[in-house]
Parts: sequence; structure tokens; C-alpha cells
Amino acid sequence: MPVTSSLVRIFSTSLVLGGMTLASVADARTLSYAIGYPPGSDSAKAAQNYADRVAEFSDGELSVKVYPLSLLNFAETSAGVRDGMADIGYLLSPYFPAEYPHTNLLAEAAMQLQLFGDEIKGKEGPAYIGALAEFVFFNCEECHEDFQKQNQVFTGIASSSNYMLNCSKPVTTVEDLAGKRLRAAGSQWSRWAQKFGASPVTLSGNEAYEALDQGVVDCVVISAPDLENLGIIEATTDITTDVPGGVFAGAEITNTNRDAWQSLNDKQRTAMLHAGAYISAEIPWVYHQREAAVLERAQNEMGIEIHTASPELQEATREFVRQDMDAIALYYEKTYGVENGAELLASFRPVLEKWVELVKDVNSQEELAELYWDEVFSKVDASTHGM
Repeated sequence: MPVTSSLVRIFSTSLVLGGMTLASVADARTLSYAIGYPPGSDSAKAAQNYADRVAEFSDGELSVKVYPLSLLNFAETSAGVRDGMADIGYLLSPYFPAEYPHTNLLAEAAMQLQLFGDEIKGKEGPAYIGALAEFVFFNCEECHEDFQKQNQVFTGIASSSNYMLNCSKPVTTVEDLAGKRLRAAGSQWSRWAQKFGASPVTLSGNEAYEALDQGVVDCVVISAPDLENLGIIEATTDITTDVPGGVFAGAEITNTNRDAWQSLNDKQRTAMLHAGAYISAEIPWVYHQREAAVLERAQNEMGIEIHTASPELQEATREFVRQDMDAIALYYEKTYGVENGAELLASFRPVLEKWVELVKDVNSQEELAELYWDEVFSKVDASTHGM
């Protein structure tokens, strides 16, 4: 049967459109994303969800390739993103206190969550991260200057759930803490340890299992989900759930190489910020949701003893937190030259109080992500931020 001219035109048009589609896919920009967590961990899953959303929100103009514990580990991430070894990095800024002093100061103040009591129980991370994201984006020019010095751009932040004592022996009282060696991931927990006669030990999360297993430390101060994420649960025999408290809030989870960021267009940068709101919500939400499951497995399947701290240790911890707000500012001034630490903390407190109220009625990860987007990330000007 002869082919009509109309059919020829339709066929030719289909080839052209198909070629355009293939070219569009081929031309999509791929960014590398390095995280120090292993494959299958909560954060690795969240990173892949982030990658999927970047592709979605950019209409396929951007794709993200996730490298879990392969391209850069936690200790390598800061310099690796700075030097372009990865376009995006899961930065744990407290590992680099001199490089990111202003953000770390704000993150270290997370133990003040202990002072809100049951009012915020179970949503400590979502409240703190909402407040921290808002404050860093819009009220901390010094934070952005710190990132700029490391050739990075801030695009999202997340936290753990509550930090606990995960030990190789029971530690529930002030007396039990005396003489113990504690792996602490931040100066606030180091000061807490020293307050009660313990010795803080600085190790990366990737080294914590071996240190506890070999007796280099007696306890690891970390969240319950990270016991599984980093394998530390295999060396743990006793967990005290309510001290020291606070969350690890120094996780700039999608810090982006500045050169890579500036090479994108406004739509692509907005897509990354939009995806940043979702991963900033996903990680603390999942951590809080998984906390109970991990503790139940630890107790019922692994025979780990779950303890409550003595009332004396709980009250002494709260008193430590009240005094430590001044100590944080002084510490950062003397050690890292942060001259306005007290002012930053004072300005941050009402923002945190606002977010404690905002997250009370949030009942899902999706609701939290939408709240972050509406209240914070959507208000960032992609045409000027990080430029």
C-alpha cells in the first residue's frame, strides 16, 4: 500500500520529536552526591529520594548520582566538596569545628531541647531543623561566609533523633559517669561528659563501632537509629535513653560545591532547594520514627538492657544545659574567634520557640516537608543565594 504524504509528515515529525526527547535526556546534567553512610542506611535512602526529587523538580534537567560510603567518607567530605571531588556532600560540620564555627555554635545549642520537656517530645529534631534552616538561610550571614570560604553553598540541613548513652556497661547515675570514656560528636556533649567526670573522645561515626567493641571507649553518645546505621549496636550492651539528650543538628546534608552551584540556572537551583526541603524533613522524621523500633529490637532480639537515668542525673543535665548556653558562646569566642555568639543564640531562641509550636500538629513526613518548603526554602532567592 502506498505511503501518503500525510503519513510521511507524521512519521518525520515523530522522529524529530523523539530525537529531541533523546537529546534532552542525553543533555541532562548529572551531579555527584557523596555521603559517608553505608548503602541501605536511612540517610542513604534519603539521599536517593533527594536525587529523585531533584530530577522531578527540574523536569529532568538535573540528575544526581548518589555515592554511599564510596566517594568520600565523613572525614573527607568537607575538603572533597570544596575541591570538587563531589558536587554535593553530606557534611557533618562538627567534624570540622574551625571551618564552620557559626553554624556549629547554633547546632551545639540543641541540648536546650531538654528544657522544653514533654512539650516537644518525639519532634525535637523537626522543630530544631525548621528553626535552624530558617535562621541560617536568613539571619546568619556569618554562616554563609564560613561556607563560602570552603567553596560551598548551604542548601539544606537535618538532624538525628535524641542522643543517648550507648555503652558496654550500665551508666545511669552521676557516679557511673565518673572515669568513663565517651565518644562525643560535639563539644556540647564533650562538656557534658567532663561536667560529670567522664573523658570525651573524638572519633568519626565510621570509627565508633570498633572503638566500643575494643574497649577504647565505654560509651558512644549517638542516636538509636545510628546504632544500626553505623553497626554500633553490635558492640552495645546497655542504653540509657534520656541523657545527655539534644539532637545532632550539624548535618548540612546537601552542601553544594560553589562552582557547581553557580553553573546551574535559576530553575535548577530552585529544584535543588525544593528537594533540600524534603530531605531536611525526611531525615529527622525517619530518625524519630525509627527510634522506638531500634530500641525494641535492641532489647527483645539482642538482649541489650534499656535504662532510664536517675532523677539526679536528669536534673543535673538540665542544669548543665541552662549554664552551657553561656559556655557555648564563650567557648566559640575563645577557640574560634566568634565574636557575636551570645547575640546569635539570643536571636535564635525565639525562632526555635516558634518552630516548637509549628511542628506540634505535623503528623507526617510529607506535612513536615511542605511546612519547611512553605515557611523557609521557597523564600530563598535562587538567583542570588550562593552567587
